[in-house]
Amino acid sequence: MTVTAERIDRLTRFRRIGGTGAAIAVTPYLLIKVVWTFGLFIPTEEMSGVDWRVINAATAFLAAVGILLALAFSRPWGERLPAWVVALPVWVGTGLLVPMLLLAPVLGPAAMNRDQEAGSPDFWLYEQILVMLSLVGVGVGLPVALAGYAKARWPEALGGPLVCPEPVGGTRQLQTLLARMIAVGCVLLACVKIFWAAGGALGLNADELDRRDLWWHMLSASTALWALAGAWGILVLTAQRGTRRFLPPMAAAWVSSGMLFSYAIYNLLTLTDMQKPSPELPIVDGLARDTSAVLGVIMGMTLLLVLHDRRRSLRNHPRP
Repeated sequence: MTVTAERIDRLTRFRRIGGTGAAIAVTPYLLIKVVWTFGLFIPTEEMSGVDWRVINAATAFLAAVGILLALAFSRPWGERLPAWVVALPVWVGTGLLVPMLLLAPVLGPAAMNRDQEAGSPDFWLYEQILVMLSLVGVGVGLPVALAGYAKARWPEALGGPLVCPEPVGGTRQLQTLLARMIAVGCVLLACVKIFWAAGGALGLNADELDRRDLWWHMLSASTALWALAGAWGILVLTAQRGTRRFLPPMAAAWVSSGMLFSYAIYNLLTLTDMQKPSPELPIVDGLARDTSAVLGVIMGMTLLLVLHDRRRSLRNHPRP
């Protein structure tokens, strides 16, 4: 009894520290986006356009939502929120932030050096530092708070061993079929991204090859790795073999599906004047983007089926 109480207290403490830390970390990002929305301290003339202001207003709103979610994860009242209100933004947010968190130590300084060489004002450097600190802070704090929150709210669905009995009326056959289709698509997408990251030029615009900077190469490699991680995770979850614990493949599939979807949506900005054109040929770029988005959505839906059946199974067959 004492051990269980201590574990609950530790979990609650981690939730509060992670949630409060994430809320504090994202505040500078929110303030910068609000300032940019009103056209103040804009680093480049290009970012003073209406399109950029709309994007900044949207990301400021998302940052405010992130703060509210972080606080919800760290407080008991957050457990009374509808599940979709929590799951949807967290799915997108973790898909964006977790992969970027791993790339930030390299891409952050590289982006700053690139902008300095392009003649950006000095205050832009400090704004970038604050933005990077915010992203790293929320990328670390939010998953910690989310882990504690999920453990408290859905303990029977998110912990324990991988293998559990299939409930009556379960969807295991459908899950297996979808997982195999997803895995094939993820492997094909990963092969293309690895080919590009390694310097391959097939499918790229010969006139735009100089746009293949460090950022583009690392995002291509990151997409490939997360696609493979998602393929492994969803196959393990549906086959119930490959590891003993449920959390590692579940986390891999969760982050991978969110990443494939959210970065595909982010890639749509290249169709506007708000980002430089990508090196890919338009038809190839569209195909890769749409494939990534579809794979992310179907993987996320399959993961929901797995969690739903697992929750029913463990409620009917509780662990000792």
